[in-house]
This record gives sequence, structure tokens and C-alpha cells, in this order.
Amino acid sequence: VMGDNDGHVGLGVKCAKEVASAIRGATIAAKLSIIPVRKGYWGNKIGEPHTVPCKVTGKCASVLVRLIPAPRGTGIVAAPVPKKILQMAGIEDVYTSARGQTSTLENFAKATFECIQKTFEFLSPDLWDVSPQRQHPFVEHAHLFETKEGIKA
Repeated sequence: VMGDNDGHVGLGVKCAKEVASAIRGATIAAKLSIIPVRKGYWGNKIGEPHTVPCKVTGKCASVLVRLIPAPRGTGIVAAPVPKKILQMAGIEDVYTSARGQTSTLENFAKATFECIQKTFEFLSPDLWDVSPQRQHPFVEHAHLFETKEGIKA
């Protein structure tokens, strides 16, 4: 797991004959899989975003992880594996819920990573683009109908 504790996190898994080459490969894989983390508020929008924007669920094999927004000051209420990933992602307050065989750490980590990835998969009003308001076509082209020269049959 790699992260900057400020909105970016990556997860890498690698198998090799030697420990050093496995660590090196996992580090490279984690750097290549870095994703942005969307943060939100719980309650009032005062200060910096500190939690997940809404309830999100991630699944890997039998492990199902759910991240639930929490009030400021709660901290990360999670098992050690997702807690480390969420800390590296820069999330400060969150409740978690896990089901399945969570003792398989790889699946547990991947399910948590999928949760974080899903925070950017939905479009909320704060991400809507502001498009310029156009006039109705009848109003926009009304000048063509003002005189008889504008109408050609």
C-alpha cells in the first residue's frame, strides 16, 4: 500500500521467489495503481473534507467492506488492514463494516481499495459542470420571422 495521506492511495500485490524482488514488484504495482480519493463531509460543510462522501461498498471474493461517513473527531473505526489503507488515503473519520473471510488480508485490502475507488464513480451536485444558459430556439431565431424577407418558402 502506498499513499500520500492527502487524497491519493495505491495498492500493489506481487509474488516472487525472493522477498526483496516481491517487495520491489509490489511497490511498482502500487505506484502504477494510484487513484484519487474523494472526501466529503458529515453534517455541516465546515473546514476541510474529512470523511467519505457517502456510504460505499467494495467486494473482493467473500470479503465485503462498507465505509460509512462519520462525524469529525471520530477517527477511523476499522480493523488494522483497512485502517492503514484509509490513513494513507487521507481519510480522517469513518466507520467500517466488514463481512466474509476477513482473515485473508489480500482480499480484505482489495475490498477496501475498491470502496475508496467507488467514491469517484458517482456524480453528485458538487461535480456538475455549469453550462451556459441558451435561449429557447424560438426566441433565438425570432429575428428571421420579423419580416417577410426572413421567410423563404
